[in-house]
Amino acid sequence: MTRFTSHMQQALSEARAAALRGEVPVGAVVTDPQGRVVAAAGNRTRELSDPTAHAEILAIRAACAAAGSERLPGHDLWVTLEPCPMCAAAISAARIARLYYGAGDPRMGGVEHGAQVFSHAQCHHRPQVYNGFSAPQSQQLLRDFFASRR
Repeated sequence: MTRFTSHMQQALSEARAAALRGEVPVGAVVTDPQGRVVAAAGNRTRELSDPTAHAEILAIRAACAAAGSERLPGHDLWVTLEPCPMCAAAISAARIARLYYGAGDPRMGGVEHGAQVFSHAQCHHRPQVYNGFSAPQSQQLLRDFFASRR
């Protein structure tokens, strides 16, 4: 039996790095079926002038490239903020096994809030979802980031 290890601290580090780049502080980490980190990323939408450059998308792209496959069965995704509908759809398309996220996102979320992508009949793959991992730290990063912009 594999021992459970949280990778949220690394996702939080990616989120902090994103904030330092002037990006919304969201970080993501992908682990393989053995629990090894295979990709990590933070938001880069502004830097890359790309509205799809969310942390989850970038981490999934890197993990797929490393695996040489468009699918990541048995892989886990750790992300500091509830994925938006676009990212939830990518998680489903990549066949991520488990999603762990920190803070919920009542305004833009696509898992527990809003579109609830995994609940739709059209959703081909539904990962196991675990929320609330390091939620206070994730929320504080976001609060501090947006307070500094006001």
